[in-house]
Amino acid sequence: MSTSFSKATAASLLGLLTLAACSSAPQPKFQQELFETGASPYARNFNSSTTDTCEAARRALLSQGYLTTMAGTDTVDGTKNFQPTGDTHIVVEFHVVCTPGEEASDTSIVYVNAVQNGFALKKSDTSASVGLSVLGSLSLPIRSNSDAMVKISSETIPSGKFYDRFFGLVDHYLQTVVRTQPVANSRIETRMLPMPVQASTPAPLPEMPDAIDKAASLQPASGTSVAP
Repeated sequence: MSTSFSKATAASLLGLLTLAACSSAPQPKFQQELFETGASPYARNFNSSTTDTCEAARRALLSQGYLTTMAGTDTVDGTKNFQPTGDTHIVVEFHVVCTPGEEASDTSIVYVNAVQNGFALKKSDTSASVGLSVLGSLSLPIRSNSDAMVKISSETIPSGKFYDRFFGLVDHYLQTVVRTQPVANSRIETRMLPMPVQASTPAPLPEMPDAIDKAASLQPASGTSVAP
C-alpha cells in the first residue's frame, strides 16, 4: 500500500512540475544574447578601403530596389517597402557601417543591420451627434469609418543567409567596379629665382657732322680750277 502511495505522490509531483514549466513565461530574446567573440553574421572582412567597400554596399542596395542615403563615406542607409497583403505593410531598414580593417591599410570590416517593421491596417468607427433646432432636442448619430496603418512589430532580421547574400553582392561590385587609387605624395622642391639684372642707361652718342655739309666744304668754288 505504501509503495503505491509513494508512486502516486511522485507522479503527482512530476505532473505539477511539468505544468509549472509549461505555464512559465518564455525568456525574452534580448536575454539570450551571448556576445560571443567568434564569427558574426552581421560582419564581414574585405580587401578594400572603407570608401570603396561602402560604395559597393550602396550599389548592392540600389540594385535590389532600396532607397539609399549616404551621410558619409563610411555609412549607408537604405529602405525598401513590401506589402504582402492588402491590410499589411512591411518596411525593411538597412544600415551599413564600414570601418578600417585590422591587418592592413587597404582592408575594411563591414557591419550590417536590417530591421523589419510591420504595419497593419486598423479600422475604427467614430460617431458624432448633431442637434436640430427645428425638431427640438433631437440628435441624430453620424458614423464614419477611418482607416490607418498602425505599427505592430519591429524586429532585427537574424537570418545569416540574408546577410550572406548581401555580402556576396558587395564582393561582386568590388570586383567589377573600378576602385579609387590614392594619389601618391611627391616631394615638392623649391628654388630661389635669380635676381633680375637692372638695365643701365646707355651713354649718349657723339654728334656726327652732317655729311652733306662736309662734302660741300671740300668742293672748289665755281670758276676756279685746282692745280694738279
